[in-house]
Amino acid sequence: MKYYIIAGEASGDLHAGNLMKAMLKEATDTEFRFWGGDHMASVAGQPVKHIKELAFMGFTEVVANLRTILGNIKHCKNDILSFQPDALILVDYPGFNLRIAEWAKSKGIIVYYYISPQVWAWKQKRVHKIKKVVDKMFVILPFEKAFYAKFGMEVEFVGHPLLDAIENYRSQLDGVDLRTKHGLDERPIIALLPGSRVQEVKKKLPIMLESISERDKYQLVIAGAPALDADFYNPFIKGQDNIRIVHGATYDILSLSTAALVTSGTATLETALFRVPQVVCYKGSPLSFAIAKQLVKIDFISLVNLILGREAVKELIQGECNVQNIQAELVKILPGGGKNQKLLADYDKLIQLLGEGGASARVASLLLKYQL
Repeated sequence: MKYYIIAGEASGDLHAGNLMKAMLKEATDTEFRFWGGDHMASVAGQPVKHIKELAFMGFTEVVANLRTILGNIKHCKNDILSFQPDALILVDYPGFNLRIAEWAKSKGIIVYYYISPQVWAWKQKRVHKIKKVVDKMFVILPFEKAFYAKFGMEVEFVGHPLLDAIENYRSQLDGVDLRTKHGLDERPIIALLPGSRVQEVKKKLPIMLESISERDKYQLVIAGAPALDADFYNPFIKGQDNIRIVHGATYDILSLSTAALVTSGTATLETALFRVPQVVCYKGSPLSFAIAKQLVKIDFISLVNLILGREAVKELIQGECNVQNIQAELVKILPGGGKNQKLLADYDKLIQLLGEGGASARVASLLLKYQL
């Protein structure tokens, strides 16, 4: 079987890469052509387009790069036609992938969608379009099955692939001294996860760094994003000896961390699954935030709180994302702080809600079943 897979962001690349591995276990002669990143490339060679060329954040940035985005869509359509896949697998990345899905359906190409767009958060009317252009949706959050059912659409809840990714990571840790590997000392680590895109890192990393007051007691470690060059981070830490950058190894950092400051997104859930107390930080452009505030229909921005249905981790958004507030919340989640043990207990409840692992293998089996 021939599959064309499109993932446009770092998290999609991770999960798509694991799915591809699972599919090859089911059928070793499976052939892939794809848009993605290094995880997918490790399975099936170089992508048609790398995620470094695809990640645009916020309304203003999308508008500024509209010509590039439209050019990518045209190129993708032509490449799919040239490859002639048996099916198309779309992984998250809705602004791009739903356009491709609509076009592919018109061409008679089978469309599978793995990791639902966050239509439950905003643009709920998109579900009507999804029903028309997607043959089967595989969802990873426990509340999504009921959400789609309200629109008369049956979807498959397959569990969260992060459970598998983290289990796979931990299975390879035997005998590895991570502190020595990354040149870290024995002090407790506060991890800084400022995001994976240039714009969000520029907005949040300086605030995160300034909010850490006890520089001698803790070691600060920045999680460098795979899609950003290591040199990009150097201006932020110039002249500060107590800060380390560990590039493309977020799980190594989280394995060692005592607490974390995390931008909204998948990283909040990853941090929780490593049981690292966190403060969630979000700050976008004023225009993008103003538009989003009118459109978003959810009470929380972190996956941890969304899945639990209540505030477990503190979310500091826009104006609240400042040095003073981050300092105050960080004290609470450090060992001995008022929220530390309660937050760890909430993480245990979160893991129970996510169910068993095996999402990648489950999706691979279902794909084979539907294609026979």
